[in-house]
Amino acid sequence: MNKRIASIKKLFDAIPIEDGMTLSFHHHLRNGDHVINMVLDEIKKRNLRDMTLAPSSLFPIHEPLVELIEKGNVTNIVTNYVNGPVARAISAGKLKGELIMDTHGGRARAIEEGDLPIDVALIAVPTADEHGNGTGAYGPSACGTLGYAIPDLLFARHKVVITDHLVDHVEITDIDGDRVDHVLVVDRIGDAESIVSGTTSPTRDPIQSKIARDTARLIDELGFIKDGLSFQTGAGKTSIAVAKALEETMEKRNIKGSFASGGITGHLVRMFEKKLFERLYDVQCFDLEAVSSYYRNENHIMMSSSEYANPHRLDAIANKLDVVCLGATEVDLDFNVNVTTDSFGYLIGGSGGHADTAAGAKLTIITTSLIKARLPLLKRRVTTITTPGQTVDAIVTERGIAINPARKDLIEGLAHSKLKIVPIETLMTIAHAMTGRPEDTTSRKHVIGRVRGRDGSVTDYLYLAKDGHDDLPNG
Repeated sequence: MNKRIASIKKLFDAIPIEDGMTLSFHHHLRNGDHVINMVLDEIKKRNLRDMTLAPSSLFPIHEPLVELIEKGNVTNIVTNYVNGPVARAISAGKLKGELIMDTHGGRARAIEEGDLPIDVALIAVPTADEHGNGTGAYGPSACGTLGYAIPDLLFARHKVVITDHLVDHVEITDIDGDRVDHVLVVDRIGDAESIVSGTTSPTRDPIQSKIARDTARLIDELGFIKDGLSFQTGAGKTSIAVAKALEETMEKRNIKGSFASGGITGHLVRMFEKKLFERLYDVQCFDLEAVSSYYRNENHIMMSSSEYANPHRLDAIANKLDVVCLGATEVDLDFNVNVTTDSFGYLIGGSGGHADTAAGAKLTIITTSLIKARLPLLKRRVTTITTPGQTVDAIVTERGIAINPARKDLIEGLAHSKLKIVPIETLMTIAHAMTGRPEDTTSRKHVIGRVRGRDGSVTDYLYLAKDGHDDLPNG
């Protein structure tokens, strides 16, 4: 069967894509993605109405979506992360339907269980053949693994591969062409240079450096730096610094870990290539060094978002983690963490794998400075609960480390530690002494969306930002 489609216009006609449908996308090209905007342009031309978008994440490049939200072309959004102009528009109450914020594992669960039915999956694939077999490992728009697209490929009603590099034979198969209905070749699916998330070097900031050193010492004192260690951290400067300190200790003691996982960075690649880890399990590449590694290293292994963190999979990689180090926008006295909104209620991100790995790992550490932009990061109650406090074990700041009282085993293990272990209330008192006690700057009146945990339960609600449209009907 000939799967080639000549244009996006003919693709819409062939399926056909109509009012009220749910369209899904992946975010491996991050802020370099061109595919969503390409589809939005065709929705606009046809004036399709009441569409639901289900991208795994949205970035500033997707600003054209704002107009379609305002005009009612797109009325509902289900995603794991959103920032930039689209986030601002939703926070101001412009989305006529609802925003649902899932975790990476929760999105996979929702798709597989039918909780998020997808009419058409539009999958950006850097290299593909005419049958729809494809990979992100190489090509002009190479972005590395395509783990977030796999549930969509398996469960959507219609599956479309969109590529800018058609070949006779695909060397590495991430996308199984037997499951693909249509192949659309376009000039460019995106800008690979813009996939870079975070940084490729450790922080030089003295406060963040202290936090990173203390985090590595904490992991060590709790006995986790040993053969077989499994580890995940993010792509920020502090996260890279934690990985660097971990690397130094592992090299000194000749320790070999089992795997590092998550979004893979160049620093984790370098640790892997020094044989400090046996394998890398990768759901998305955070930089071009990781993309290159995925192409050349056999044990740099793609995992789907379901294999990564679906809570109903007993073999999920997130559940096999020894240690995960995560960031925070806000933390409260119950150890709840917010990485979804700022203190004024504006959307700035989302869980991604934050809540998934916090729930799965044996040791979950949040690294954060006490104050950022003259605001305390420790509050009595976070603006939005992204990751529930019962899954968080330790908060590491420049002024001390707080251990969740529920983890009595950790507290006992640190009884003779030289690290500064203090109650979380002490950290908040220190922060508020420097900044003053923050006022509640959110308007908890008009509900604009839901934050869901990995199992689909509601973790918190999203509210209209305080300077949004106060004349909106109560949600």
